[in-house]
Amino acid sequence: MNRDGTAFLVRGIRIPYTEPMESACKKAEKKLALALGRYNTPHIVSSQIFKTSVDARKKQDIAYVCTVLVTARCKEEAAIASIAKNQDISVFEEAPLLIPTGSTTMEGRPVIVGFGPAGMFCALLLAENGVPCTIIERGDDVEDRIASVARFYESKQLDTQSNIQFGAGGAGTFSDGKLMTRIGDPKCAYILRRFTEFGADPDILIKAKPHVGTDVLTSVVSNVRDRLISLGCDIHFRTTMTGISYRDTADGRRKAYAVVTDRGEIPCGALFLALGHSARDTHTALYESGMTVLPKPFSVGVRIEHLQSKMNEAAYGRAAANTAACGATGKDILLPPMEYAVSMRDQPKVGESVNDVRGVYSFCMCPGGEVMAAASEESGVVVNGMSRSKRDGRNANAALAVSVKTSDYGNTPMGAIAYQRALEKAAFTLGGGSYAAPCQTVGDLLSGKKGTLPKGVTPSYMQGNVTMCDLTEILPDFVSRLLCEGIRFFDRQISGFADPDAVLTGVETRTSSPVRLLRGDTFTADGCANIYPIGEGAGYAGGITSAAADGLNAALAFLSVYKA
Repeated sequence: MNRDGTAFLVRGIRIPYTEPMESACKKAEKKLALALGRYNTPHIVSSQIFKTSVDARKKQDIAYVCTVLVTARCKEEAAIASIAKNQDISVFEEAPLLIPTGSTTMEGRPVIVGFGPAGMFCALLLAENGVPCTIIERGDDVEDRIASVARFYESKQLDTQSNIQFGAGGAGTFSDGKLMTRIGDPKCAYILRRFTEFGADPDILIKAKPHVGTDVLTSVVSNVRDRLISLGCDIHFRTTMTGISYRDTADGRRKAYAVVTDRGEIPCGALFLALGHSARDTHTALYESGMTVLPKPFSVGVRIEHLQSKMNEAAYGRAAANTAACGATGKDILLPPMEYAVSMRDQPKVGESVNDVRGVYSFCMCPGGEVMAAASEESGVVVNGMSRSKRDGRNANAALAVSVKTSDYGNTPMGAIAYQRALEKAAFTLGGGSYAAPCQTVGDLLSGKKGTLPKGVTPSYMQGNVTMCDLTEILPDFVSRLLCEGIRFFDRQISGFADPDAVLTGVETRTSSPVRLLRGDTFTADGCANIYPIGEGAGYAGGITSAAADGLNAALAFLSVYKA
């Protein structure tokens, strides 16, 4: 017990969505007191919401389901015994982030390639523990990157070095800023706290589905940059890695001693490769230099857009009037805009194992968001989704993605990259050039038609720079088939999902890295002594939080070997 008392997590507290959160705290206090029993009545010190989510399974009984952190003075040993079999109550002990101390002397500064979540959090942990780094990022700093994206939208002239994929903050900067993850790493709580320290809304600490929003993420990234500089880090934007200078070690491994860039060589004592999933040229160069680069499964598909108000009505019924997209303002906004996650597996073929069966699923759902022009190579069309912090836009959008197996592209890493690139170039051509995206209504896709203009859902991609066409002309047959089957299946779960007026915009190819940079238990690359592949681009993460956690874990592995 600490001096304030014992902290308990009290789960399963349900309150009507119209009630204030204080009601949940009061219910949790009573639940704890009842569980501890009359001979150990606690003295409540404080209570606060720990996690909260919306339960809208019954539209006539929509509620918030909360976990409450209650601190109470009581006989701790007796309390632990009282709640031993109570699945709804447990003692809360926050595990600190333990920093190891290595003994090996560094031969130079670590260099981090990439300033996305993996690179930023790796750099933060190192610099805050006495190891400032040199960071290189092929794209622009935040402010210039925003300007580059705006110019692309206005002029249709793509900056291949600074765009939706490349630049400060990584690809996640121009997204919904979701911080959800399924990796189960306890460092996720640490990551959320750090986001709030750098400017994110503290609500992300309690929401079951936390998000930041692009408009806030850009400020967060700027604040992280300033913190790193204050700790002695050097950050070089508009600097692209083109190679690595190696030495051989006594045990037959290769050791990086310098990073070759388009602006000259940078000496390094260790090299962290936080490349991002779209650094195809760098992946190719590493493969050609002999690094172990493996092909991996990924997914491709389209973005689907519905009216957010229709999605809210599907989830909440009449209560949808209490969401921003249905006209509520200020204190009347009692429910978040509806967001969904759907998935369906294909029917297995004879002799096919469950693990080999393709799936179609939603990815990166953006309530009240827009479809983004996410190309990073000339003459290619790529789509992604983005939401701002308020999520108050007219449309909801999500990727509908279908599994791609390594056998679909020849089981080679270069085949994986070529597969994505071919789809993007085909989309550019089908759209008619000038980065117009091919688009089709759901009604046309399901009925085998093309050319119908949507009446209610206005495509948000590049302010409507779309061409109505037949997406099946460029999508692989298995993708087209599973999209149709999936949309019909999802419509049985979410009323209106198969609305004929909903629109599909293609192509979504960057759901994850198509390759993996093989590494071992020490986080170092296969056959290399001091190179650490990390994050999405290395094939070990799938979102902002998991990438950040991977960067932290690699930094901890480094600190366990080297002394500051």
